[in-house]
Amino acid sequence: MSKLKPSPLPADTLIGGYRVVRRVAAGGFGVVYLALGPDGQQVAIKEYLPASLATREPGALSPQVPAEKLSLYRLGLKSFFEEGRSLAQISHPSVVSVMNFFRENDTVYMVMNYLEGASLQDYIITARDLKQLKVFRESTIRSLFDEILRGLRIVHQHKMLHLDIKPANVFITDDNKAVLIDFGAAREVLSKEGNFIRPMYTPGFAAPEMYRRDSTMGPWTDIYAIGACIYACMQGYPPNEATQRVPTDRMVVALKRLQGVYSDNLIEVVQWCMALDAQARPQSVFALQKELNRAGERQYTRLSVGEKVRMRFDDMVEGTKKSVIKATDPGNRSP
Repeated sequence: MSKLKPSPLPADTLIGGYRVVRRVAAGGFGVVYLALGPDGQQVAIKEYLPASLATREPGALSPQVPAEKLSLYRLGLKSFFEEGRSLAQISHPSVVSVMNFFRENDTVYMVMNYLEGASLQDYIITARDLKQLKVFRESTIRSLFDEILRGLRIVHQHKMLHLDIKPANVFITDDNKAVLIDFGAAREVLSKEGNFIRPMYTPGFAAPEMYRRDSTMGPWTDIYAIGACIYACMQGYPPNEATQRVPTDRMVVALKRLQGVYSDNLIEVVQWCMALDAQARPQSVFALQKELNRAGERQYTRLSVGEKVRMRFDDMVEGTKKSVIKATDPGNRSP
């Protein structure tokens, strides 16, 4: 029998002056709640609650952690707290805004602005189902990732890495902003200390070095994931897992089929970002931005990201959109 997931906090629970309304998402590393602040403002609260290390009975507030897992739980807790501290220093429309973070109930909570809209993953799935030659227009892809990279560049300037960039963690809001959510600092710390590296990462979007304990990660690690996201926007599906690309790299063949559908430049950008050798990738977001915005390649009307993405779905029902923030690890569900 599989282990039961820790129970979420009950509705109306008060934590740090915020009142829990309901759970909106849950994953292997935590739970996200819709909550109300003292002024009645809606916020999203992310709770550190790794299912592999802790349990919690229905109605209880504090997690129960077995003695043999306590040191690892505390290590992740510290990393999660430091992540909140670092994100609170970043103010950029393309990075999830952390308004507050605090310790309570033997865990840590991160208070973020509540986002309404849909994830890039939702849009990819909808666009793919239209079965047209192009999943997204090239102009849409370039516009979208130009905005995402502006936010990621600020993150890297603050000496942080995202470590879990994928379409489910790119949120397109109702007011036309593309926002990076669900950073993976605690996930990375636990993977290096524990014996369960593979479940930490989303297949297809994780760089090869994320599977090796002795490897160095840096901006190039997030850049691999950016390339994988662009690939998903072109193909409608994620690329093969990095470990499967070593013996036979089918990604190259798949991209060749897109020649004439997308520009050679965009195809080359994806191949550059997703090089198996970390040193062969762009070493900085700036280098990637420079290529993605190269004169002659980026010719299109400057619409907002939301407007360009939604151009694909004028004939789709409004019910496709979802008003949730996937700001915790949503597992390995991929487009």
